[in-house]
Amino acid sequence: MRQVLLATACLLAFFAGAARADDTDVQSPDISSHQCDLSTPYNVQVDGGGVWLYRHEGAPKEIFFHDGTLSVDRQVQAISDADARRLRTMEDEARALMPQVADIARGSVDVTFDALTGVMRAMTGSERKARKVDRQRKQALAHIDGSLGKGRWDQDVFGEDFERNVERVVEDMTGSLTRSVLWAVFTGRADKLEARADKLDEQMDGLLEARTAELEQRAQALCTHVVALRGQQDALEYRYRGKPLVMLEPDPSPTPAVAANGDVDHDAIAVDQP
Repeated sequence: MRQVLLATACLLAFFAGAARADDTDVQSPDISSHQCDLSTPYNVQVDGGGVWLYRHEGAPKEIFFHDGTLSVDRQVQAISDADARRLRTMEDEARALMPQVADIARGSVDVTFDALTGVMRAMTGSERKARKVDRQRKQALAHIDGSLGKGRWDQDVFGEDFERNVERVVEDMTGSLTRSVLWAVFTGRADKLEARADKLDEQMDGLLEARTAELEQRAQALCTHVVALRGQQDALEYRYRGKPLVMLEPDPSPTPAVAANGDVDHDAIAVDQP
């Protein structure tokens, strides 16, 4: 019964960063807006009309640039020719970056929901319940297509509300799995459920490991573009109220310790889970 209960409990751990079955760690993609140790305090819209950064608190509240022109709080600013070139480069980088971020986000949703649907199907034997989980996948993908897919990164949309929606899916699944486990125990079919759990362990390893690693590598590769954006920003001669204009800044979140082989040492740090 230990493996059955662990398989049930692993659902709650998926979105905390790891799932454990037996002695093997299975990780969902470790992808976030803090991937490159840089973050932005702004919501961002990138489209054919330019790059628009906006927020409700702080100053400036709005920054807009397109084709070498700069507007701050809806006032066009006088800038040098060198800054105009830098802003064009930043616009090109941002426009190339956003579709790649959206594609990685879709991949992260797919690999996670493939695992969740697989868990539901294997542990309950119910295609109806598996399809119910898969409908949540479609909603998550539609969410990405309507935001990142249209060049929009919204701090609020991808913050606590988004996490709560995901947590609700996991809670619903956990309830269904718990009922299936208890039913199997009371009807004398616990051995069959344990066999399913063993098989599920193997399937999840094969399903997640390679795809998760590939997604994380793609996300890390985008850091080259993010660092290039930061470099162009830092080179701007323009000053806002006598200070550099900051759109990207060092991420205040703690950076995980990294082992020699490139793996994150989770035992060496304390990480606040969502």
